[in-house]
Amino acid sequence: MQPQDSSVQYSRWNNSSQDEVSVAPVSSTEEASGYARISRKLCSGKLGISLKVLGGVTLFWAVFILGYLTGYYVHKCK
Repeated sequence: MQPQDSSVQYSRWNNSSQDEVSVAPVSSTEEASGYARISRKLCSGKLGISLKVLGGVTLFWAVFILGYLTGYYVHKCK
């Protein structure tokens, strides 16, 4: 038996080969979790694009410097 506050309902008909699954939207009285709010704010809109660009540039320079230092020590003349 399913609890009444469940938002996913599954029903299977004996006469048919089709299964029916219905998902009800979350009630508007429930607030989104803190993680979901922060994730939505940091991953979308102008702020999200800015953070992705900044992260990409930072990753590029980190790999570049790591490669430079590795190459320097590997090819260093003795």
